[in-house]
Amino acid sequence: MPGRGVNFFDYLSSRWDNLLELGIEHALVTITAVLVATVVGVGLGTATYARPRWRQAVVATTSVFLTIPSLALFGLFINVFGIGTTSVVVALVMYSLLPIVANTVVGLREVDPAVVESAQGMGMGRRQRLLRIELPLAWPVILTGMRVSTLITLGITAIGAYIQGPGLGNDIFAGLSRLSSPNAMNLVLGGTLGVVVLAVLFDLLYVLLHRLTTSRGIR
Repeated sequence: MPGRGVNFFDYLSSRWDNLLELGIEHALVTITAVLVATVVGVGLGTATYARPRWRQAVVATTSVFLTIPSLALFGLFINVFGIGTTSVVVALVMYSLLPIVANTVVGLREVDPAVVESAQGMGMGRRQRLLRIELPLAWPVILTGMRVSTLITLGITAIGAYIQGPGLGNDIFAGLSRLSSPNAMNLVLGGTLGVVVLAVLFDLLYVLLHRLTTSRGIR
């Protein structure tokens, strides 16, 4: 019979440095994917929000991305980008797009037309109105889309360990691959707890970011 594993709290104490390193890797991959998805998603949203057919096509396409099983998508990208971080990041960007695109469209379409007309009457061009009026007013909604994408991405990043991606998923998969051995469940629980902690920290970060970047008048 396999020996008993150590107490979970003793396990956390003994592997704290390793868990911290994996947690930082996990966070960095998530941040990279969400930042890229934000640039692409906000760009697509601003380009199509006033064009119904293009808007529907973009939202439909990004919706399809979310229906693709993550293991299947990671497997497909191995042939293109190889095993490891690049394949994981590209897949995560695809999964992150829908909430950001959809919220960008909703935020821009909810801007009061009277405000836009007033800016136009003051001599502002289309680009000035977008950058100085519409996007700042839509920002809280866009930020919510980023927040949702981040939480989605945190979970899927763990699955990326299946193709040797970085992050806490490595401990989770290591534990699942040897469930009958000592400390297997500690590995799974440690990795899972790490993802949960990151989700809470990111959520708090978005609350702070909302307060710092949104004017009091539109909070």
